[in-house]
This record gives sequence, structure tokens and C-alpha cells, in this order.
Amino acid sequence: MAAPQTQLVAHLLDLLEGWGPVEARRMFSGHGLFRDGAMFAIVAAETVYFKTDAENRAAYEAAAMPPFRYTRRGKSVALTFHAVPPHLLDEAEELAAWADQAWAAARRARRRRKHVATDRSGTDPG
Repeated sequence: MAAPQTQLVAHLLDLLEGWGPVEARRMFSGHGLFRDGAMFAIVAAETVYFKTDAENRAAYEAAAMPPFRYTRRGKSVALTFHAVPPHLLDEAEELAAWADQAWAAARRARRRRKHVATDRSGTDPG
């Protein structure tokens, strides 16, 4: 049985339909958005956050968009996801361009994790 979607998640899936196959998965108190197995977005507390790294973070910082934060053991923890500028939620083409950068960041992060895991295993990646 599929997890119930919020109106915001359904809206995002509609906006991103032309960009590519996107899957929403229920996670904790929100949803993760995935494309080809890579999580590129978090939807929590009616806010959309896209994956960021050194290559796309500046655009979010220039728009004064905060990172996704949660509290663990009484401490605030920031993840490498930043809030999406609200005006993008009405523009499918522009949202897709930002989603593409977030997806690229998610794929880069996944490659880095695999590389680190290979290095730790002692096997030659080549």
C-alpha cells in the first residue's frame, strides 16, 4: 500500500512529471523524493528542501534559503539539503532545473559514499 501523500508532495510530483520519473517515499514525519534511487529532495513541515553540495549550494545561499535542520539529542543538526525558493513551486520548468542540480548533487554524494566504502573494504575499485 502506498504511503499517503500530502497536497504539497502531490503538487511536486505533478510539477516534476515532465522532468523524469520521481517517486515519493514516506520518511519519518515527511517524504523523500527519489529519481533513479537517489534522494534529491526532502518534504517536511510543508517545506521542500533540495540536495546541495559545493556545486549548487551558492544559489540557495544567494536566495537566503536555510538548510534542513532537525534536533537530535538536544542538538540542532543541519543536513546538506536547503529550502527551495517558494516561487519555484509555481514554475515547473524552473523547478525542474533546480531539481536537476539537486539530483546531480545526490548522485555525486552517492558516488563519494561508494568510493569511501570501496577504499575501506581494501579492494581495488579499478
